[in-house]
Amino acid sequence: MGQAPTSGAIRRDLRTGSAGKPARWLLRRPSEDAAARIFCFPYSGCGASMYYQWPAQAGAAEFCLLQPPGRENRLREPHYGDFESLAEQLLPHLLPYLDRPFGFFGHCAGALPAFATTLELMRRELPLPAVLFLSSQVAPHQGPHGRFLSMTDDELGVELAGLMHLMGGTPDPDLIALGLGVLRADVEANKRYRLSESVTVPCRLTAIGWQDDREITVEQMAGWADWAAPGNFRQVVLPGEHYTFLSAPPALLDELALDMAQALAEAGRPGSDRS
Repeated sequence: MGQAPTSGAIRRDLRTGSAGKPARWLLRRPSEDAAARIFCFPYSGCGASMYYQWPAQAGAAEFCLLQPPGRENRLREPHYGDFESLAEQLLPHLLPYLDRPFGFFGHCAGALPAFATTLELMRRELPLPAVLFLSSQVAPHQGPHGRFLSMTDDELGVELAGLMHLMGGTPDPDLIALGLGVLRADVEANKRYRLSESVTVPCRLTAIGWQDDREITVEQMAGWADWAAPGNFRQVVLPGEHYTFLSAPPALLDELALDMAQALAEAGRPGSDRS
């Protein structure tokens, strides 16, 4: 599955890109040698470093970590506002790397900007992801949904402290205060994102549910099928709870690798037999 980046490597990538220029939308410049790519959108209130436990790739697909403005190394930049605006800002920076089979991965609120970016690619008639990996989130015509949406700032601060701990950090009042503004803005973007009716998205949708998830149940994710063409929807249920994805469990990596291997095979590109 590749080598997991060290926390020190993540910190260096937060300061500079692979060519020594300030990192912005992509934490690291994608490799020219990758057969396929999976662009990973961060969870609410977090940045690209939330994926620090993930390996470099799943099968033949390289993980490319996205860094929205307003957090971590982009803390001084204004928040994107809503998911449609995020997609519009992101696309010019993403397009040079859509030259081979690719997927989008997002967990919970991170699934929604991944989906909004796909719709914007459709609107502009640009390359589309081979697979949308949508983890622990309801379909956009059934939302917004989640207990975070109705929380006070104090309650969100408690959740943020717990998330910092899960990500390997030490909750600090100053860091929580900084992160709370980002989390609140992300929550507001989530609240605003609701599409009244579904359209057919011409790529595969893989809805990933977690057996013990108390935030989003497996049954609540079935609505994603309304957005897929016949035969293009797949729902999988993995062992774990809402935050299990942070540790990149093998069962999750296997599912990502499986779908991307199929995408490579369909494109007639090498790498489809790698695992």
